[in-house]
Amino acid sequence: MKERQFISMVLLVMVCGVMNGCMFPTVKLFTDASDPLKEFVLEGREDGKVLVIPVHGIISDIPKKGVLADQPSMLQEIVSRLKLAEADPEVKAVLFKIDSPGGAVTASDILYNEIKSFKARTGIKVTAMIMNIAASGGYYIALPADLIMAHPTSITGSVGVIFLQPKFYELMDKIGVGISANTSGENKDMGSPFRKTSDAEERIFQHLTDTLGQRFMDLVKQHRKIDEAAAADIRTARIYLAEDARQQGLIDGIGYLDEAIDRTRALAGLDEDCQVVVYRRVEYPEDNVYNIQSRYGGGTHALVDLGLPDADFLNRAGFYYLWPAGINGE
Repeated sequence: MKERQFISMVLLVMVCGVMNGCMFPTVKLFTDASDPLKEFVLEGREDGKVLVIPVHGIISDIPKKGVLADQPSMLQEIVSRLKLAEADPEVKAVLFKIDSPGGAVTASDILYNEIKSFKARTGIKVTAMIMNIAASGGYYIALPADLIMAHPTSITGSVGVIFLQPKFYELMDKIGVGISANTSGENKDMGSPFRKTSDAEERIFQHLTDTLGQRFMDLVKQHRKIDEAAAADIRTARIYLAEDARQQGLIDGIGYLDEAIDRTRALAGLDEDCQVVVYRRVEYPEDNVYNIQSRYGGGTHALVDLGLPDADFLNRAGFYYLWPAGINGE
C-alpha cells in the first residue's frame, strides 16, 4: 500500500511539473545537478585539508541518463570539485581515489590536462590511489600526480588505445535490409556500421590508433621514470598487478587508502590530524573515505537497474583509452 502511494505521488509530481497552471507547488523528490556541492569533513580536526575526489566508472564527457534526472558527466563533476578546491586556501592536497577501466580518449585527455593545469596554477599537491582498477584512461589521468599508490591487489596499466566501431551489416544481410550512401569523397563514410571496412580504411584507422597510443606512451615517459626495457613491456598495453607495476615504474608505492592519505598529508606538510574532506550534494550517514558516491545522490534513480554498461557508450564508434574487460556495468 505504501509503495502504491509513493508511486502515485511521484506520478502526480511529474504531471504537475509539465502542466501550466497546476495548483500544486513543485516538489523536489531527488537531489540533482542544480544542488550545490557542499563540503563534508570525514576525519581530522586541525587546519589544512586533504580533498578526496572519487573517480569511479567510465571516463566520459557525456551526461548519464536517468529516469527522473540526468547525471552530470564525470568530467564535469571532477572539474567542478577542482574549482571549489582552488577557491579554498585551506585545501593543500587533493587525492584522487581511482576505480576506472578508462574511457573516451578526449575526455581522458581533457581531465589529465585539467589536473595538470590545476597543479601548475595552485601549487597544491596531487596524489592518486588506485583502488580495484586504474587501467588505460584511469591510469592516464593519474599521470600528473606527485605520488601514485595502489592496493596490493590493484590492476593498472593497459597503456594504449582501442578503436571501437559497432557493425550491423551482417545482421542486416540476414533480414534483407540495406542502406546506400552517396558521398562527396571515398572516405566520407569510413567506419560506417552498415558495411564492411575496406583494407584502405583499416590502414587509416590503425594509423590513428597508433598515433593516439604513442601520445599515451609519450606522456608515461614524460611523467614516470621508466627504462627502455620497461617501456617495451608497457607498450604492449598489458595490465599489471601492483607489485609488477611498481617494478616497471608505473606507480610509486603499494599500500592501503589510509597510508595513501598519510603520505598525501606528509607531501603537503600537513598535520597528521588535518581535515580529510569531500564535496558532495547530499549528506550520507556514517560517511567515510570508502564512499564512492561522487555524483549527486550517488547514482541514477532508475526504476529498474539491470547492471548493464551505458548504452550511449556501447553505441558510439570512437577511440578509447579503455580496458574493455574492466567494464563492470558503470
